[in-house]
Amino acid sequence: MLLETKKIGVIFVCLGNICRSPLGEGVFRHLVREKGIEDYFVIDSAGTASYHVGKLPDPGSRRVAEKHGISLAGQFARQFTTKDLTQWDYVIAMDASNQSNIRCLGAVNGNLHLLREFDPEGPGDVPDPWARGDEAFLETYTIIRRSCEKLLEHIIKEHNLPS
Repeated sequence: MLLETKKIGVIFVCLGNICRSPLGEGVFRHLVREKGIEDYFVIDSAGTASYHVGKLPDPGSRRVAEKHGISLAGQFARQFTTKDLTQWDYVIAMDASNQSNIRCLGAVNGNLHLLREFDPEGPGDVPDPWARGDEAFLETYTIIRRSCEKLLEHIIKEHNLPS
């Protein structure tokens, strides 16, 4: 649990924090808001690399999110830090490479998962849509959406939250 707020902390992590993890943050925030349980959560995203710190999410992520009624407003890329290792209940990596990068920083106090561990269509990496066009962003969004739905179900059950 986040010690400062006593809320359930969920952070989504990819490489640059401009494509996949902002979509994860936006989708998960949207699902939590739909269920009316946003007061129970703190949700964020970060990247394991510093390439894009301070930048907005990629235009492809913003387009696909907007098309599905998801807001990415207020998101700016930031780097995942050693401080993040102790602040989040759920650290959700988009792929095995970034999960490994997180582990290299130290032990995670919360639960470190690959997002697709919750994907009803099977485990694996969330593909990086960067520079691959709108179809790739739609595929990534679709995987993130169905995985976030199951992740939220898991957290609701684990914490006995209203659903």
